[in-house]
Amino acid sequence: MGAALLRIDDATPPPSTGPCALVVGNFDGVHLGHQAVLRQAVEAARAASLASSVLTFDPHPAAVVGAGAPPRLTTLERRTELMGELGVDSVFVRKFDASFAAWQPEKFVRDLVVGALRARIVVVGQNFRFGAKRAGDMSLLTKLGAELGFEVRVHATAADARGPYSSTRAREAIAAGDVAEAAHVLGRPHALSGPIVHGDERGRTIGFPTANLDAAEMLPADGVYKTLVDELGSDGSARRLAAGVTNVGVRPTVGGGRRSVETYLLDFERDLYGANLRVHLVAHIRGERRFGSLDELKAQIARDVAAARG
Repeated sequence: MGAALLRIDDATPPPSTGPCALVVGNFDGVHLGHQAVLRQAVEAARAASLASSVLTFDPHPAAVVGAGAPPRLTTLERRTELMGELGVDSVFVRKFDASFAAWQPEKFVRDLVVGALRARIVVVGQNFRFGAKRAGDMSLLTKLGAELGFEVRVHATAADARGPYSSTRAREAIAAGDVAEAAHVLGRPHALSGPIVHGDERGRTIGFPTANLDAAEMLPADGVYKTLVDELGSDGSARRLAAGVTNVGVRPTVGGGRRSVETYLLDFERDLYGANLRVHLVAHIRGERRFGSLDELKAQIARDVAAARG
């Protein structure tokens, strides 16, 4: 059973729920470091006969009080799906606006963490900060826990030989087209999802019809990628359609101009306009480049398809 996604703000308090073990954070990407702390929280919740819950924020706080939100690795719906797979019961999404950003640390804990969400265990990272201007620190959280009746547990940072797993590290790998490193940090391939929209249908004229994806997540460096393609149902379920070859970029040979995400599905024939797909970036095949003719482009795509089958 998946986790429940519950949006809350000043006008929409959370529904009545039982006491919980609560993890607080953004969790974009739900990478290996996130997975470690979420598993810890789920185990703690089960041991104490509590619900396991996550408190996250939308939009990203940096969009309101910082220099702007970083590129998105996962949608809220995908984050919730991944958290549910780890055993999380509920994901509370608090609207982050100027009013909420001004909450003092004590109000954040008293009104939201304890009052609304009924946290009995709060699991946070070593550098956790909260409240207006990030004024709340671990010392204050521990003090409030003793006063209000919740236990604070600090999770260790998960890392490998290259350093801590982080959303920043995943974004840097994706920006460089290093989808293997991104998959290592995330624990799965980075994926692009969204509806299939109409393109210029030029691929049909050279024998490689493509599905043009309006992606919601961060795009990798321009290039050609080996992919796996799922179709998403209205209930969020995913069904594998086919392997594919995906081009991300401006299509310089045909003068595309605008960046696009186009996927040729191997051994697959069906009109996908309007369908919602998830395209998993499995491996980098080559960079995007301009060819001297459509025949040269067609020959290269054939080699890309052969590479994707390998």
